[in-house]
Amino acid sequence: MTAKPIDYRLPTDTRPTHYDLTFKTDLEELKFYGYAIIDIDILADTDSITFNAADIDFTDATILDSSSGQVHAQIARTDDSKQERVQLKFPETFKKGSKVQLSVGWKAELTDSMNGYYRSSFEQDGKKAYYALTQFEPTAARRAFPVWDEPLLKSQYTVTLISRSETTSLSNMPATSEHPYNASGEGLPAGAKMLVSLYPHADPSKAANEWKVTTFEKSPPMSSYLLAFANGNFKYLEDSYTSPLSGKSRKLRVYTTPDLIHQAQFALDVKRDSLPIYEKIFDVEYPLPKLDTLVAADFDAGAMENWGLITGRTTAFLYDPKKSSLSAKKRVAEVQLHECAHMWFGDITTMSWWDALWLNEGFATLMGEVIIMNKLFPEWKPHSDFIISGLERALALDAKRSSHPIMVDCPDANQINQIFDALSYEKSASVLRMLSEYVGEEKFLKGVSIYLKNHLYGNSEPVDLWNGISQSTGVDIAKMMDNWVYKIGFPVVTVKEEGNGKVTVRQDRFLSSGDPTPEENETLWYIPLSVLSTDSGKPSIDRSVVLQDRESTLSIDTSKPWKLNAGTSGVFRVAYEPERLKQLGIWASQKDSPFSLEDRMGLVSDATILAQAGVGQTSAALDLIASLHKEEENLVWSAMAASLSNIKGLLWEQPAELRQSWNEWINYLYLTIVKKLGYDYRPEDSADVRELRTRAITNCARAQESTVVNELVTRFNKFVETKDDSSVPPDLQTIIYSMAVEHGGQKEFDTIKQIWKNPATPSAKSAAGYALTQVKTEDLTKQAFDLLTNEVQLQDWHSTVNGLSSNTFTRRKMAQYFYDNYDSIIKRYEGTFSITYIVEYTFRNFTTEKDAEEIAEFFKGKDNSKYNLALSQALDNIKANSKWLNRSQGDIESWLAKFSKEKGSKL
Repeated sequence: MTAKPIDYRLPTDTRPTHYDLTFKTDLEELKFYGYAIIDIDILADTDSITFNAADIDFTDATILDSSSGQVHAQIARTDDSKQERVQLKFPETFKKGSKVQLSVGWKAELTDSMNGYYRSSFEQDGKKAYYALTQFEPTAARRAFPVWDEPLLKSQYTVTLISRSETTSLSNMPATSEHPYNASGEGLPAGAKMLVSLYPHADPSKAANEWKVTTFEKSPPMSSYLLAFANGNFKYLEDSYTSPLSGKSRKLRVYTTPDLIHQAQFALDVKRDSLPIYEKIFDVEYPLPKLDTLVAADFDAGAMENWGLITGRTTAFLYDPKKSSLSAKKRVAEVQLHECAHMWFGDITTMSWWDALWLNEGFATLMGEVIIMNKLFPEWKPHSDFIISGLERALALDAKRSSHPIMVDCPDANQINQIFDALSYEKSASVLRMLSEYVGEEKFLKGVSIYLKNHLYGNSEPVDLWNGISQSTGVDIAKMMDNWVYKIGFPVVTVKEEGNGKVTVRQDRFLSSGDPTPEENETLWYIPLSVLSTDSGKPSIDRSVVLQDRESTLSIDTSKPWKLNAGTSGVFRVAYEPERLKQLGIWASQKDSPFSLEDRMGLVSDATILAQAGVGQTSAALDLIASLHKEEENLVWSAMAASLSNIKGLLWEQPAELRQSWNEWINYLYLTIVKKLGYDYRPEDSADVRELRTRAITNCARAQESTVVNELVTRFNKFVETKDDSSVPPDLQTIIYSMAVEHGGQKEFDTIKQIWKNPATPSAKSAAGYALTQVKTEDLTKQAFDLLTNEVQLQDWHSTVNGLSSNTFTRRKMAQYFYDNYDSIIKRYEGTFSITYIVEYTFRNFTTEKDAEEIAEFFKGKDNSKYNLALSQALDNIKANSKWLNRSQGDIESWLAKFSKEKGSKL
């Protein structure tokens, strides 16, 4: 049953308008102290004030009634730990329309929780040193100060930080003053004076070290989750950009700890180059005086779009052009562009409640990772790459019975944390991309600009966006889009050729399990079919053809190349009849194919996933991939690699002979590319060549191709002997380190462990961390799990779990480890985003109904409210793969036997 808003939303009788916040940060005691003076509008008669708070120790509060000038002390306090609220009772009733000022102090620990106001660490002069920063999204501001912690309740903020004089203090806005702490209190803001009077032991004047007071400019109205501040020993790189709209110059900085600052230049460059483009496209100027980025060693999410002070983990913002991989460079650009997009989507204009999170994340994904990325790095082909990195990830999750609509009910913090997923990000971005293709990108972006201008510094609902795009296009956007946003799932369009140029198309909900019930198959989507035809000899696309009903009939000359979903821009699968799919493969494999690389990517992905659901044959998907074995486009190989990985995942506990036959097939596909491209990376190599080389070498190594494995192990040994890392190109670090562990022993494990502990770059740490999970002996397995227990950083725990679960030797051991340590895992991660990934990664790769039953039995009776979506999705994945395996094992065996017999001749 859906909870009523009154059950999980704050009372509507009060609304804050300004927070004056003072924080004293003690990085030696690992504590912080706070004092707030909050201006509040009274919207209905009340004698109580209710706000959000958790894990902080309050003093008694007072309230100033502006209408009478009287100050009242609280007479009662009620704490609701479940809803994370505090209610303060006062002796007087405050009248509607009046204004009051609440004053209260508190203290709390600087924990390593990665939310609220927390501590992170780094090594300085051989010793561990600490700094502090915030992570408030979605509902953790309440762990740092008393707050109306809902996105609709925007307010202004003035922040003052008291800190040690040798540290740097940061917040959303620029500092207006910074001066040494005066023991007499002279010149201190009112909140700072009250703080040190409430907590005498927190009085900086009583400490031996010197302290300072930094006050920041008042912010524009913004939601509480966007407030940010930090304190520590930071260095920075600086640049600026000039607004194309006003001519104003704005400072841009990237802050890191001193040991990492040399890797921050690329993130700064991306930020500098992108902001003028965003302003031109939206016709809305970035409104704050500066935009900083702070890189943190301990960070739960990837990054966070705090207005004026972006924060994020090292892998999100650090890049060394000499030592980092291409994938690391792409990751930095992707994250920085995504967070910069949020300065408009989410920060200037914010969703009213978390059910519309996609308004923030879908736009930031589409704008940052596709549209603006294409303007800055067109050689990376971001529009095409998004098909695998975005669309396919979204469809994989949305094909599960346990999926949810893009617009999803969020009754409490447990649910809110779980919807930061591929539906809120990639599916919403995919739906918006489909809409942009349908109406035209120029009109689409014009409508987005209208939407932003109509809701500057305010909140919005989906209808506001539809109205803006309708205004720019003249199209009823709500009619087209509502089912895509408010309904669960997506369609498969089944194509049946009737002859005489008549083609019947039918839409049904697609489930990876292949068994939607009539009740699950009621939605009819508005589907732009994007019909590609070659009637004139050249490919042309008709974007006006729309399927709104269950079935429709099209007129298409099927004797010439044609297909639906041109450019793979639609959020649906297409199921062709077997002979047509075979013919499409022939057309796709032609040297001058009428099908774009995006079309070829979509054909491969659809064929494989439809086979999973039983809509097609797995052998047909393999035939299609085989027909493309001479393909030259890297991104088509990316799609083929993803499909092959899905099929390989079914076989992990099947007979060794079958797995060996599969490896021979993989090596047949990729070894030719390895021989052609070699192992060395040259400056003149295109991004496509670098990625294709990496992909081919990696797949051959995973398939145990002896010459490739020997080459990689030899390169690792040379590196160990000479300390010259030129034999280990950054793009091959992961697979070289993995092969060294997989085919080595204690010496190799220890060497990789030292790289992991003292990495040259974040990507080297990630590569070494993954390699340490690829063990193949019982002794090294024990050591890998010891690392997980005792040494892996909290932020990296879920990725280590993923590595141990991807390794078929340790997969069941990882599940057992989870069972044995369940209580401690949940206690440690229940307040983070990581818990959902830990649950999903631990269990999603199993392939039998028995496994699904045993996993479900383990969780029976446990409180899964913080990870119920991830658990359901993992179980759905297991069940779908079990059906796929039972249905297709013989089909795969027969196909591989035929391939083995015919390879080198007909393929």
